[in-house]
Amino acid sequence: MRTPGFRFKPRGCSNLYNAGMELSERQRKYLRGLGHALNPVLLIGNAGVTPAVIAEAKRALQDHELIKVKFRGAEREARDTGLAELAASTDSVLLQRIGHTALYYKRRIDRPGIVIPDA
Repeated sequence: MRTPGFRFKPRGCSNLYNAGMELSERQRKYLRGLGHALNPVLLIGNAGVTPAVIAEAKRALQDHELIKVKFRGAEREARDTGLAELAASTDSVLLQRIGHTALYYKRRIDRPGIVIPDA
């Protein structure tokens, strides 16, 4: 059963998670509220977004669905590029970015842990 407000890839696509997921502003606001109390799960340093960082982010999103990431040691343009690259590499949604901290969400199809309100 599909949850209203989510758009998934058509059948035959390899990604069963958040492909093409669009969140309403109400859903984004709810998730940002949940993410406020979280501590950063992933710290990115001077090396930037490496394959190891991407693998760790995928694992953390699989376990938690909603994670906070702190990106240190880079200028604003490099940080923005790295955060966007991380979202694209993990097929997650970048919910919020404030300073050096970003919030990512990736819904699990098999066993969702966060119930978000309808659009």
